[in-house]
Amino acid sequence: MKRIITMTVLNRPGVLNRITNLFTKRNYNIESISVGLTEQEGVSRMTCVVHVENDSMVEQITKQLNKQIDVLKVADISDQAIVARELVLVKVPVLPQNRAEIYSIIEPFRASVIDVSKDSIIIQLTGETEKIEAFIDLIKPYGIRELARTGTTAFPRGNQRTNQQKTFSFV
Repeated sequence: MKRIITMTVLNRPGVLNRITNLFTKRNYNIESISVGLTEQEGVSRMTCVVHVENDSMVEQITKQLNKQIDVLKVADISDQAIVARELVLVKVPVLPQNRAEIYSIIEPFRASVIDVSKDSIIIQLTGETEKIEAFIDLIKPYGIRELARTGTTAFPRGNQRTNQQKTFSFV
């Protein structure tokens, strides 16, 4: 089952390496990981999407993450109402005869063309993973020269009861 684990961590050298090593040692695969600065100086937010076999594995992961000295807070937000987004950049070859057709695929997804050249365009799209996958499947027949995805980043939606939230903190 797919789980989304968020962490706030101290923004120090080696933190990402120690956290990914923790997953590696326990043979858990990280499907995606997104890291960036937060509103607090010196603190970063990590979002990891992992596949596990059962809930006890998620509990083990969160306990092990909490033991890390640079980890401030860990939360498994998978069972909550969340806002999750991913960004993808796709470079697609274009010919004069298929340019309009490609643009007709881009429009319903509310994607943006951020670079145009004589023989290619670069498309930017944000959304949930399913939307990104659907777009890639539709654009693939035209050829994909390059593709870069950020991985999922997520927040719980506002006004959720705290007893439903599996939050673990270490301060």
